[in-house]
Amino acid sequence: MQYNDFIGQVQSRGRMDSQAAAVKATRATLETLTERLAENQPKHLGAQLPEEIANYLGETGQGESFSVQEFYDRVAKREKVETTDAQFHARAVIDVIRDAITEGELDHVRGQLPDEYAPLFEKVEPNE
Repeated sequence: MQYNDFIGQVQSRGRMDSQAAAVKATRATLETLTERLAENQPKHLGAQLPEEIANYLGETGQGESFSVQEFYDRVAKREKVETTDAQFHARAVIDVIRDAITEGELDHVRGQLPDEYAPLFEKVEPNE
């Protein structure tokens, strides 16, 4: 998947009014994901994404332990939106990532997260 396709899909699935909003949501979600993932997982994930998107992940994760609610709160703070909007946007970003990477890599990412993160990986429905 190319960068413009990725951002366009985030914009569409997240029902955002601009590409700039989609970029902001993508960056906020991936920077927060990097804080949560451990060791080289962000680098491995980034290897399957467009370079411009992978740059939001960094090389190594920080392995912080925080709840899915804290994840959404951190995304909201970075994105400068309400937490409910950040939750929907983060799910849209992860939905696009799911289409861009292998199932095995997705399993590696999910394997580092507790079960409470399962809603983050749910398919975004068009009329949500």
